[in-house]
Amino acid sequence: MNAIPPLFDVARVRAQFPILSQTVRGKQLVFLDSAASAQKPRAVIDAMVGAMETQYANIHRGLHWMSERTTDAYEATRDAAARLLNARDRHEIVFVRNSTEAINLVAHSYGRGIMKPGQAVLISGMEHHSNIVPWQMLRDAHGTELRVAPVNEAGELDMAAFEALLADGRVGLVAITHMSNVLGSYTPAERIAKLAHAHGAKVLFDGSQAIVHRRVDVQAIDADFYCFTGHKLYGPTGIGVLWARRELLDAMPPWMGGGDMISSVTYERSTWAEVPHKFEAGTPAILEGIGLHAAIQFMEGIGYDAIAAHEAALTEHALARLSAIEGVRVIGRAQDRGGVVSFTLDRAHAHDVATLLDRQGIAVRAGHHCAEPLMRSLGLDSTARASFGIYTTPDEIDVLADTLGRIREFFA
Repeated sequence: MNAIPPLFDVARVRAQFPILSQTVRGKQLVFLDSAASAQKPRAVIDAMVGAMETQYANIHRGLHWMSERTTDAYEATRDAAARLLNARDRHEIVFVRNSTEAINLVAHSYGRGIMKPGQAVLISGMEHHSNIVPWQMLRDAHGTELRVAPVNEAGELDMAAFEALLADGRVGLVAITHMSNVLGSYTPAERIAKLAHAHGAKVLFDGSQAIVHRRVDVQAIDADFYCFTGHKLYGPTGIGVLWARRELLDAMPPWMGGGDMISSVTYERSTWAEVPHKFEAGTPAILEGIGLHAAIQFMEGIGYDAIAAHEAALTEHALARLSAIEGVRVIGRAQDRGGVVSFTLDRAHAHDVATLLDRQGIAVRAGHHCAEPLMRSLGLDSTARASFGIYTTPDEIDVLADTLGRIREFFA
């Protein structure tokens, strides 16, 4: 196993997460479900509580000092998100509730507003439902074709098949995960974007998992759209980010109408605000936005190089420990993978495995992980999934492996 990087003090990191100090049924909590939703550091909690206690007001429209101060705090998150993604312009950052809403926004506003009937959307065989269902809805309402690039036996995108699906030039948009929430596989973003652009397609990356584990530069990968969700990035629920190139946002029609997204309103017609506000109708998730800023600052304070090295070592250790347990099958063998490990246990349903782990204070996810088509292609109905965060330790992985060994004996 690679050693945890000496500059990464996991004990110091864990101390920033109050929830991790508790016990469950007399056992120390082992939280291995960060891919579903990560725990929150003290910095995020304090930022949101502080805003509620000292300055809360609605934003953008108020002239009193609390509104102005809260507006500044909320809009500072836009700057932080732009910096995080290396966006060219803070106005390219659109706040949404989560990645699901971001993808639906693109499907509605770009898919219906820009793409022509008969064009195709190309996704992969490892997508979350949030990057499948919106395109099915677009297909049914707008006449767009939906194409699916297969995944090979190792759990990696089949790049030859992907390129072949682009060959006729009818694909208007590639919408693809940057990291699978089931397999842990990273997709080769730069290569995907290069091939898509060569065939006249734009590219959207669902970065819900990837941005948690490694640095993302939307200029370097040459994306057109990129989205992520705050609650996986150690921030609150109800806030996420859609980044898109300014020229695309300018061309796209709004997808929701209401307050704050308008320039003027009469009974005859309305005109729209400039981007990004054109896409941000109504009172937003103000406190959650402030919390997301704190989460981004927290991640930047640790540093993505240290985070990536820490989690790579954890993943290598987990793969070695779990693969050594008789009857455990690790799903996916991608060369480039992040801190998500799905597995099955002979003669045991994933839900039973997760329940028995929970009795020992170990939290994992079990089910199809909102990726039913991928599961069917693997010949499975469910897996158990352990996923790691910046606070995960090798000892916790050892506890998981040792407990799985005892569970295996029980079912045997």
